[in-house]
Amino acid sequence: MTDDTTPQEANEVRLVGRVSAEPVRQELPSGDQVVTMRLVVPRARVRATGGVKGPTVDTIDVACWSGRSRASALRLHEGDHAEVCGALRRRFFRAGGAAVSRYEVEASAVRRVRA
Repeated sequence: MTDDTTPQEANEVRLVGRVSAEPVRQELPSGDQVVTMRLVVPRARVRATGGVKGPTVDTIDVACWSGRSRASALRLHEGDHAEVCGALRRRFFRAGGAAVSRYEVEASAVRRVRA
């Protein structure tokens, strides 16, 4: 039970940006399907002195596992603007014999938006 002073834990992400390339559908050895894409999200970079330096971007990997999010992502094209809602996930895998990790957004909802 929580009261008003207990912080609520959450892992919720909402991004709005530009699709950097055509979304890619993959079938995994398990038979599961995933659609991956990258979203370019602009942001203002803040200087250590507190001033804004010029605009820059973050490029965020997005994974769509549910049927609905996969279908929505596959309707997007390079250059479209989209909103992605989901959760931040850290994935671990082996590459070149070494253990590596990557952060990505696991999308629960994807939709095209106007620029």
